[in-house]
Amino acid sequence: MKGPRQAGFSLLELLVTLFVIVLVTSLVSLNLSSGGRDVELEARVRNLADVAAYALDEAQMTGRDYGLLLQQEPADGEVVYGYAWRERAAGGWRPPESGKDVFADQSLPPGYELQLELEDSLFRESDLVEGTGEEAPQVVFYASGETTAGSIDVRRSDSGDLLWRIQWDLLGRFSVLPRGEEPQVE
Repeated sequence: MKGPRQAGFSLLELLVTLFVIVLVTSLVSLNLSSGGRDVELEARVRNLADVAAYALDEAQMTGRDYGLLLQQEPADGEVVYGYAWRERAAGGWRPPESGKDVFADQSLPPGYELQLELEDSLFRESDLVEGTGEEAPQVVFYASGETTAGSIDVRRSDSGDLLWRIQWDLLGRFSVLPRGEEPQVE
């Protein structure tokens, strides 16, 4: 005669369940951190376009030219792309006197690069400067309300995939385009 069978889980069943829970948690965590990085990049790209539009307005209101300086900065063995704002003064270009919070220097997260194109003239990485503070900007927003037409592409450093494009015309009308594509109107 057999004794009554005990109800419960074996050690192997518990280990398999624990392994599945850890695996699912890891995948969810990985996806959330990747999504957070994408959201952060989009916020920085949109901020760059918004501050550029603000710089053009500020140039018109103050009668001073403003500029955007794209830079490469070494950080932890990698090249990090960043940008700074400049204001034209009697002695040359300098960081803006007003709006220091709005015109604060920014950088992209590691793993992304900037590519600038102005009126069919493609800038190479070697054209971007290492930040020393007094360089002339590549993009100028004139007090007359005009600027040089162009675009800035944000790409993955490892694959070169285009993630975002900021483009503008001579009158400073800015567009932020995911993957460089115009939104489709249905």
